[in-house]
Amino acid sequence: MERSDGRAEPGPEPDAEPEAPPPPPETARRVTWRKLVFLPTLLIALLMATWAWFAQADVDQLTRNALSDGAVTKALWQHIQLTVISTFFVLVIAIPLGILLTRRAFRKATPVAMAFANMGQATPAIGLLALLVIWLGIGRRSALIGIIIYAVLPVLSNTIAGLRANDPTLLEAARGIGMSPLGVLTRVELPLAVPLILAGVRTALVLNVGTATLATFGGGGGLGTLITTGITSQRMPVLMLGSILTIALALLVDWLASLAELLLRPRGLEVGT
Repeated sequence: MERSDGRAEPGPEPDAEPEAPPPPPETARRVTWRKLVFLPTLLIALLMATWAWFAQADVDQLTRNALSDGAVTKALWQHIQLTVISTFFVLVIAIPLGILLTRRAFRKATPVAMAFANMGQATPAIGLLALLVIWLGIGRRSALIGIIIYAVLPVLSNTIAGLRANDPTLLEAARGIGMSPLGVLTRVELPLAVPLILAGVRTALVLNVGTATLATFGGGGGLGTLITTGITSQRMPVLMLGSILTIALALLVDWLASLAELLLRPRGLEVGT
């Protein structure tokens, strides 16, 4: 188009090119190489240093007798069994109970259940074990029941907290699209509560490793046998070996539980983290 002075009138400017949408936030890497390597390397160094110290220690005949016939391997295996079995029963008891106590029909029972769980952990572990031995007799059963009672609280409280922390609008939306109550629980509520539940399980595992050292007083075996033998006989190598193996097992269990937390955490909760 020309203006009155004969010059062409400038036309409309071409539309600017649309900006490219920002890239989606990267999902955090679930397991880094440092997470995989650091703690196992530290544990290997700790065990090798312990072995080197034990090899040059002045070991008398009483110490040899305490550690002979595979006593260390037997105690370690018993300790692992106590930890695994007690943790299994803690999960079987605490997670279903936590789910049940968040349902509308059973919410009024939550304070009572939490009071009993708090009593179980508030009671000194050695005193609880002594009462169970008096009631049930000496053996692994008494030790396992004591460990289970002592470790229920973190899993139960975290299950309840995780389910209560869910956004009510998400649950209402799930019901609005026709999902059954069981479907809402298994496909919406529990996946969102998984991080808190796993944190409680991790705490319970470490508690069980520590509490299992007291199983020896009830005839349950475990690494506590080496520790008590070292104390009563005043043999430092036996005491050090039992203590360091217990610490190493606790750190290993905590590391494995932290990996499980990362791997089992729903991917949708990792976006933007």
